[in-house]
Amino acid sequence: MSVLSDLVAALESGSVRVVDLTAPLQPETPVIQLPPQFGASPGLTLDVISRYDEAGPAWYWNTLHLGEHTGTHFDAPIHWITGRDLPGNATDTIAPRLFVGPACVVDVTAESGRDPDYLLQPPRLLEWEREHGRIPARAWVFMRTGWARRVTPEAFFNGGHTPGIGLEGARFLAGERDVLGVGVETVGTDAGIAGGFSPPFPNHTTMHGAGKFGLTSLCNLDQLPAVGAVVVAAPLKIVGGSGSPVRAIALVGG
Repeated sequence: MSVLSDLVAALESGSVRVVDLTAPLQPETPVIQLPPQFGASPGLTLDVISRYDEAGPAWYWNTLHLGEHTGTHFDAPIHWITGRDLPGNATDTIAPRLFVGPACVVDVTAESGRDPDYLLQPPRLLEWEREHGRIPARAWVFMRTGWARRVTPEAFFNGGHTPGIGLEGARFLAGERDVLGVGVETVGTDAGIAGGFSPPFPNHTTMHGAGKFGLTSLCNLDQLPAVGAVVVAAPLKIVGGSGSPVRAIALVGG
């Protein structure tokens, strides 16, 4: 119990900070855009049930309508065809201990600024490891691109040109490093043009086929060290859920 007591004391003293990695969820929150032949995920709509009025004189609450993959959200393995038959592949069956893990933050802001179609691949990951050490098993690997600073939908989607995890990068992280999953600041863990790759959407195909997870639309990655933070990202326990909006937080030592 001393570890947990020490953690509580560190949170109280401020020697451990809580960093919110979650973008605000509102009707204006951007949602991934797919070609018109595919089903579209809706943005958030919020309807008031009552707000201290005749429908409920002392209480306020709302009805939410949104897709599972809206805003800062969690991708479960069942989200992709490659992960559909895996055990423990949905938001209600994933072991809760897997929602907590260390974070490795790979800063490719400069590369993504020069090339919005930038793909994170093994050479950059190995370069990161030479500086910060081997990526541990069951870690989150976050791709910091600066995309969270893009506040308008036009800049955020950038005409479909956004960075992501490349095929060999996904294979390296899922297979050789056995990570929990990957997290990005963009709307999806694959590059915006990845629908035209072979295979299409290689990070989704690889990660979810290996039983790994994804986090998207993260923010405040610039407040995390390259190593040392611990991330908590627990989706709603939707039965058979393919994903869920999530309040992702990081614990960062002083």
